[in-house]
Amino acid sequence: MGRIVVTEFISLDGVMEDPGGAENYPHGGWTFTFDRGEDGDTFKLEELKAAEAQLLGRITYEGFAAAWPSMEDPQGFAEKINSMPKYVVSSTLRDPAWNNTTVLSGDPVEEVIALKERIAGDILLAGSARLAQLLAAHDLVDAYHLMVFPVLLGSGKRLFADAALDVPPRFEVASSSRTGDVQVLVLQRAR
Repeated sequence: MGRIVVTEFISLDGVMEDPGGAENYPHGGWTFTFDRGEDGDTFKLEELKAAEAQLLGRITYEGFAAAWPSMEDPQGFAEKINSMPKYVVSSTLRDPAWNNTTVLSGDPVEEVIALKERIAGDILLAGSARLAQLLAAHDLVDAYHLMVFPVLLGSGKRLFADAALDVPPRFEVASSSRTGDVQVLVLQRAR
């Protein structure tokens, strides 16, 4: 059984919008004003190498698909993300150009439950705020990998939106470390 691992750059007030600066958000690129340290880069690389697949919403997918296919790096991040299976939750995407991409066009919750049953290992969900919120509301998130940046942005898409939860899911801190200016927080679902 696969595990959904939501991996995000997040501000102190929970904003995850446009950390790289490509989405016309007023504070876009906010992560670039901080040093995430060598250990932060290593964490992101190891996280990706350990994953079996990527799960993305359409908007995040389109941003990644426009950037990653032409990138190269000596660490192998680009090679891994370009070659691994990618699953996009979308009712509008028809012909994905990025290799190894499958569109999940049915009910998102049912599609993700079926994906978790098909894949053994970690399924990384990056960006994709609405999808992350939907999966959290249906108790489908198994872990959070958060790089917490010491900034208050005040507005923008938040990772944790208001949701009516019958039983609030609990998480355990698996690890917490500082690298550069950021805190890396790994939370595992307490079952």
